[in-house]
Amino acid sequence: MGAARAKQIVSGWSTVRYELLNSRICDLGVHIKGSPVALVIRQVERELLAKGIKFKPLFYLSDSWGCPDEVPAVGVPFYLADRRLARIEEEQTGEIEDHRTALMLLRHEVGHAINYAYRLWEWTGWTEVFGKFSRPYRDTFMPDPYSRDFVRHLAHSQYGRNYAQKHPDEDFAETFAIWLTPRSGWKMKYRFWPAIRKLNFVARMMRTLRRNPVPEIPEGPLVNPVSAMTIQLAAHYGQRAERYRAAAQGYVDDKLSGVFPLVRSADQLKASALIQRNRQKLAFIVSLWSGLNPEEVTTILDKLADRAAQLRLRAPKAKTQEKLIEITSLATSLAKDFAYTGRFTG
Repeated sequence: MGAARAKQIVSGWSTVRYELLNSRICDLGVHIKGSPVALVIRQVERELLAKGIKFKPLFYLSDSWGCPDEVPAVGVPFYLADRRLARIEEEQTGEIEDHRTALMLLRHEVGHAINYAYRLWEWTGWTEVFGKFSRPYRDTFMPDPYSRDFVRHLAHSQYGRNYAQKHPDEDFAETFAIWLTPRSGWKMKYRFWPAIRKLNFVARMMRTLRRNPVPEIPEGPLVNPVSAMTIQLAAHYGQRAERYRAAAQGYVDDKLSGVFPLVRSADQLKASALIQRNRQKLAFIVSLWSGLNPEEVTTILDKLADRAAQLRLRAPKAKTQEKLIEITSLATSLAKDFAYTGRFTG
């Protein structure tokens, strides 16, 4: 069949998609650092510094964009931290944020975080300009699409670019986002709009804010942090993962978990390390028994090691030799399946 075909199966999208959909979100191993969305965050942080604002909100991965109530932290959708998850998001919902949209959303949420960090709604003039911060929050509202009392920033599927009309807190965040955006030209664009009063007010507040000490981020409850999202990714989208099982020809998680069930031994070793340390010997034996060439077998072993690491599988050190025999048997079975059927799973 060839090593190229083996790699195509184990790393093919149908297999990868099922592996992800069949995992709990908290087990996906996504982090902001080094991820695609980190570039968006760094850009907004640079924009803040360019405006003389040294405060940096806490950024964390969540199920959607948002700020916890009165907590200067910004939740960022977890799927933006991994291009594979972003692809699933687009497949499941029909849309995905591009770089420009992500920047717009992040500037808006940072506006909330700045408001909460400095408790700006308590400053003189804030209520007069934006309204009462304590006003009840409405999930739905009827915007005036012709009003020029509000800036137009985020494009909402239901409300167009009138999201600022939802609540005084949203009005401030939208106005802040326009002010923060480089080359937005707000002074010219809004010069004849009543909303210019809000933009000028934000500009004055930020000049004052630059002279204030940078506040510490107070502790507060985060909304749906990814570490607490124990729901399966497929269920998050209202799907059943098994719907995608048949197409995942390179799926090995179930067989691998059978070899390395949950153990409670204090003296453990990582299953991935066990496979990698014995990779050369395993490749020789499996190649001999299956008839596949060593390169094809190595592709199978690398797949097993990679998934064992992702699944955090472990084994008691006392059973090292026993587990090596089981891994050899599993790899040989997969190799024979591939040799005769061109796939690893039925």
